[in-house]
Amino acid sequence: MNHPAPTRILLADDHALVRRGVRLILDGEPDLTVVAEADDGAEALEQARVHRPDLAILDIAMPRLTGLQAARELSRSMPETRILILTMYDNEQFFFEALGAGASGYVLKSVADRDLVEACHATMRGEPFLYPGAVNALIRDYLDRAREGRSLPAKAITDREEEILKLVAEGYTSQQIAEMLVISPKTVERHRANLLAKLGLKDRLELTRYAIRTGLIEP
Repeated sequence: MNHPAPTRILLADDHALVRRGVRLILDGEPDLTVVAEADDGAEALEQARVHRPDLAILDIAMPRLTGLQAARELSRSMPETRILILTMYDNEQFFFEALGAGASGYVLKSVADRDLVEACHATMRGEPFLYPGAVNALIRDYLDRAREGRSLPAKAITDREEEILKLVAEGYTSQQIAEMLVISPKTVERHRANLLAKLGLKDRLELTRYAIRTGLIEP
């Protein structure tokens, strides 16, 4: 009897201990196998290009690129790879952003031992996997919008501005950011000026505080 090939998984989290624990859960299942690991969002994209996984499991708060930023890029460049967000944030804003970024599911680390395997199976069947609090948030949001005739809210800043905001907040210079994103330092400065103007902020310190408040970097 032929068994289907196991689901090939990319696991991205900036804490090695978390990766080890999650890997133990996944590798205990005969139909799931971790083929690559990454400790930040940018490395997750590099590993995804090399290994072409069936499923990417991404933490939200990671250096260089967040899991949400990596998810957006993965959805765009490798739509065949399914995406699950695994996070400690029980937070409606992140949950809605994750869905907008192309994730099929949202699992809390606090209950990963209970939910993660089922979330992987559901995602690979093409079904969404949401923890109970997220389902309630989704229904409440839908009913509110239906009642008021509103559409989804627009994001305050563009994806590229968000990328630059994160790197500025992590302490990179304009030159370093330009090299990482393969754009000119002048373009970085222009994005930075736009960010300050759009968000009504004065300097790098205020940008960093904003990045922490919105979960782009950890304090």
